[in-house]
Amino acid sequence: MSQIGRLVAQRLALGLLTLFVVSLIIFLCIELLPGNLAQEILGQGATPETVAAFNRELGLDLPPHERYITWLLDMLQGDFGRSLASQREISELLAVRVQNTFFLAGVAAIIAIPLAVTLGILAALYRDSWYDRMVNVLTLTSISFPEFFVAYILIIVLAVNLGMFPSISNISDDLGFWEKVYRTALPALTLTLVCVAHMMRMTRAAIINLMASPYIEMARLKGLKPGRIILKHALPNALAPIINVVVLNLAYLVVGVVLVEVVFVYPGLGQLFVDSVSKRDIPVVQACSLIFAMTYVLLNLLADVLSIMSNPRLLHPR
Repeated sequence: MSQIGRLVAQRLALGLLTLFVVSLIIFLCIELLPGNLAQEILGQGATPETVAAFNRELGLDLPPHERYITWLLDMLQGDFGRSLASQREISELLAVRVQNTFFLAGVAAIIAIPLAVTLGILAALYRDSWYDRMVNVLTLTSISFPEFFVAYILIIVLAVNLGMFPSISNISDDLGFWEKVYRTALPALTLTLVCVAHMMRMTRAAIINLMASPYIEMARLKGLKPGRIILKHALPNALAPIINVVVLNLAYLVVGVVLVEVVFVYPGLGQLFVDSVSKRDIPVVQACSLIFAMTYVLLNLLADVLSIMSNPRLLHPR
């Protein structure tokens, strides 16, 4: 097996162990919630016999370790159970919501990644200039505000005052692709403003860190233009940290969309998660939490592999 193959196998094993620990934490947190789930669902008027029968139906009368093992084995087989609120299969609820969340994350990534890398390259090229200072101030300002604050500002300016975009991003399968993109524009722009700063600053720092290298000095002595030096010589060797921060921000775009989806009433996984928490729909909450954790672990693995492929020297740390 090649070194990259062994690395992927090690990361996958570590990822599976991480998911196991996360599933255990999720289950324990649910167990520590106050009150009786059956009583909360049936209401205060339910008789003790009705509550006991409902507990038996949900399997809540079993010991916690048995319920955890049963839940985990069912999840491994793709059986997420039924929603307590709607009595629908959770897999059906998740299918559409996950697709919508990935669509939103994809639109935001298409805008944010080229924009951040371009701004970072230009900031490194014009280091310590007015442009560099302005971009740093603007990006740090955008990242300093909470997502919901940025979202409300965009709604007031672009939806209410200018009427350019709808304030509620309600999408469905009946809409065409560009109509979905149009309705997703405001939440995508919110996510872009929040995550561009990380990628831009890492791109700038990685390139500037290489500008003092001997081979860069040689390129300067040969009379190459600064832009060519950065694009042809510095950028390829700075790809590893840039890829890391880009992929980790992709993880944020998928996992960190909860507040943004709630503000724009976007029918994604984050909105489903919040609705399920308010309704005490525990099986849906557990499934959403595990999907978030799985996405983050897989994207971390992808970041490691892509970084090493772009710079094989990382396989042999000093």
